[in-house]
Amino acid sequence: MQASAPTTSTLSWQPCPNDNNNDTGLECADLQVPADWQKPEGRKITLRLGRLKSTGTPKGSVLIAYGGPGAPGIAMTRSLQSWWTDLRKSMDVITWDTRGYGSDQFQGLSTGLPCTWTRIPIADLPRDDADFGRLSDTNRGYAEACRLKDPELFANMSSADHARDMEAIRKALGDDRLNYYGASYAGFYGQAYARLFPGNLRTMVLDGTWNHSAADWQRELEAMATTNEQHLRRFFTWCTAHDCKDVPALWRKLIARATGTPVPTRTPNVAYKSGDLQSFALGLARQGEAAWPKLATAIRKASKGDASDFVPARGARYPDQATPVTECTDWPRFTTLKQLTTTIARLRKLAPNAGAANTFATNTLNCIGWPVPVTNPPAPLPDNLPPLLAAGAWGESDATERVLAQVPGSVTIRHDGPGHTLYGTNTCARDHINRYLTVGTLPPAKTSC
Repeated sequence: MQASAPTTSTLSWQPCPNDNNNDTGLECADLQVPADWQKPEGRKITLRLGRLKSTGTPKGSVLIAYGGPGAPGIAMTRSLQSWWTDLRKSMDVITWDTRGYGSDQFQGLSTGLPCTWTRIPIADLPRDDADFGRLSDTNRGYAEACRLKDPELFANMSSADHARDMEAIRKALGDDRLNYYGASYAGFYGQAYARLFPGNLRTMVLDGTWNHSAADWQRELEAMATTNEQHLRRFFTWCTAHDCKDVPALWRKLIARATGTPVPTRTPNVAYKSGDLQSFALGLARQGEAAWPKLATAIRKASKGDASDFVPARGARYPDQATPVTECTDWPRFTTLKQLTTTIARLRKLAPNAGAANTFATNTLNCIGWPVPVTNPPAPLPDNLPPLLAAGAWGESDATERVLAQVPGSVTIRHDGPGHTLYGTNTCARDHINRYLTVGTLPPAKTSC
């Protein structure tokens, strides 16, 4: 399945801004698209595209995105140019700065949403209807300060909107079908594209992403919690051979106690509940053996009443997330306290060590009360897709296998170790991905890198 060269492009490529001498060879072009794809004749916004031309005879192009959401495709491609050396031997590498994430905070050169993006602590679980109502109003307050700057663009920032932008880019390039590499959150753009434009897809790589294509969202939450439990159990298994056999029992007692009484730290006004500790512990557990001694020490100290070793050295002092403008249109959110508490209880029973931490059950708490609806909910992939390729480290490969199980002939490249995305750091995975994007050849099933 060879890539086909583009026909007629409607884009006018020039040296990118701040690259007047064309030192990197990165070219830019502007593309006008609707702010609201449901109103194609309405207001237009600008997408800034970047291109690294093929160093050989071009056989087509590959559209790449780094996720975030909001990761600046042009700036990152400039700084990560060496990643694409082999791919460029036969393909043009195309990227773009996603809508809404502008130059003020994201280095993006496309039309930006003129609001202040902040890091927001993930909310505590509401205890009653009054707490649930306060959380809803608090979230709405954060959102409205941003939404009122540009209500139309704010409401059209979902992964499906990015996918429609991708289709406009494909058409502007003159490509018959799309070749796509999506890392991290950009894997959700790819899954949305596959649902919206299945007949226009040639190859798609989902690298280090999660499942936005589940038919049963509650079961997907359970799968996330199970994966997180595996991260901690992997650490506990390591402890049995590394002089921390006491840690698993200490951990269980610690999170049981912290459910009702926060554990203090030496940082003024910072104390951690069980969900905070579980979130931080999962972050360390996913880093592998390099971080496990630190995690064991932190648990021992916290079990004695001092959780200071869980306090991040930099950044926010509690588990947090960015202002979730895109996320709150992509993921289901709870609408009642009963719905929330029932789900959390089930996840805690399924994953007694990890609980609901770092699943979308807790990561969407800040979307409760959001002033725009979920416009791009998870949904199964269609039946008529070509075989896809995914890649991932611990946990991520499990999630992408649940996506690709819907598409016969697809393959996930697994890395049995820590990390997030494989293309940039794992040459084995990169070679397989490049081969697939250029000639359409998939690696064998159960490939490990």
